[in-house]
Amino acid sequence: MENNVKLMQGNEACVEGAIAAGMRFYAGYPITPSTEIAELCAEKLPLVGGKFIQMEDEIASMAAIIGASLTGVKAMTATSGPGFSLKQENIGFAALTEVPCVIVNVQRGGPSTGLPTSPAQGDVMQARWGTHGDHPVIVLSPSSVEETYYVTVKAFNFAEKYRVPVIVLMDEVIGHMRERVKLPDLSELEVVDRVKPEPGKKDYYPYEVDSDDGVPPMASYGEGYRFHVTGLIHDKTGFPTRDPQITDRLIRRLINKIECNKYDIIEYKEESLDDAEIIVLSYGSTARSAQRAVRMAREEGIKAGWVQTVTIWPFPSEVVDKVCGKARTIIVPEMNLGQLVLEVERVAAGRLKIEKVNRVDGEMITPDEVLQKIKEVK
Repeated sequence: MENNVKLMQGNEACVEGAIAAGMRFYAGYPITPSTEIAELCAEKLPLVGGKFIQMEDEIASMAAIIGASLTGVKAMTATSGPGFSLKQENIGFAALTEVPCVIVNVQRGGPSTGLPTSPAQGDVMQARWGTHGDHPVIVLSPSSVEETYYVTVKAFNFAEKYRVPVIVLMDEVIGHMRERVKLPDLSELEVVDRVKPEPGKKDYYPYEVDSDDGVPPMASYGEGYRFHVTGLIHDKTGFPTRDPQITDRLIRRLINKIECNKYDIIEYKEESLDDAEIIVLSYGSTARSAQRAVRMAREEGIKAGWVQTVTIWPFPSEVVDKVCGKARTIIVPEMNLGQLVLEVERVAAGRLKIEKVNRVDGEMITPDEVLQKIKEVK
C-alpha cells in the first residue's frame, strides 16, 4: 500500500485535514459522535506545536477558539446536536466580529439528548438559522471519509479568506465510518491564510474594507495594532455605534461578502443529468444511497440523475435552476422530516414536482428506499 493511502475514520480525516490546513488550536468538550475528533486533536496537535484544551462546556469551547483566532491562530471546535445549540450565540459573535474559525457538527438523532450513536441530518436549518440576527454562514457537508479531509481543508480556507465562522456538517455515519483515503502531498494542497494589513500601516482599522471582496485585512492581537472587538454594532475602528447608516452598511457587507462570492464557495457533484427526467438531490451520507439508487434506476432504463450538494449554505440555487428546465421531478432524501427540501421548493417555485424520502428513526436511508420512490414517480 502506498504510504499516503490509509484506512481512516471520518472523524480522523477531519482532524488530519484540519492540521494540514494549519489548525494549531482546538478547544472542545467530548460529545458523541464527535468525541474522536477531540481525542485525536489531543494526541496530534502537540506533535505539530499546536495546543489542545478540553473546556468545561461547549459555550466556553466556542469562546476559546474565537480568542485563539484573534491572536492569529487557526482554530477549530467539534460537537454534536446539543453542543451545537450551546455554541450558537458565540457563532453569531464570530460572524459579527468577523473572526475566522471552524465548527464541526457530527449530527446525531434528536432533539435534546436524542439518539447519541445514531445518524441524523436534523441540524441543517440550525446551521443556517441557529444564531440570531441577519448574518452570513458557510456550511459544508461531506459524504465520505476522503471527502471529509478535503472539506475540512476548504472550511479553513473559506474561514480565513472571508473572515467568517465555517461549519462542517457531518453525520454520525460519516464520522464513524472507516474507508480508504488517499492523502495528498501537502506541498500540493492549497492552504489559504487571512490577509493582514501592510506592515507598518499606521492608520489600520480592523473593519475598513479596501478590496472588492468585502473582506477587511485582519491583524492579530499583539502585533502592535489597536484592535477593538465587540459584539455590538461597530464602525471601522471596531468601537460601538448606533449610526443607522453605518449599521445598515455593516450588516449588508457581512451578508454580501458571502453572497457575492458564491461562485467560489458552492461545490456540488452531478451524475447522469443530461437526459434525466427524475433528479435525486442529496447531501452527506444520504448522497451515497441516492447515487446508488440512481445507478440502479438507470440499469432498469429509468432516466434518473443525481446531484450532491457539498455546499449546503449558501444554498446552491443555480443547481436547482439548472435541472428545473429539464427534469419533471426532484426527489430529496433526508434523515429528517424535510429541511433542505424547503429550499428546493423555494427555488423551484412550482416549476416541477418535488418528492421527499425521510427517516427520523436513527437508521440510514437505503438505496432501495430511494429507488422505490424513483419508481413511484417515473
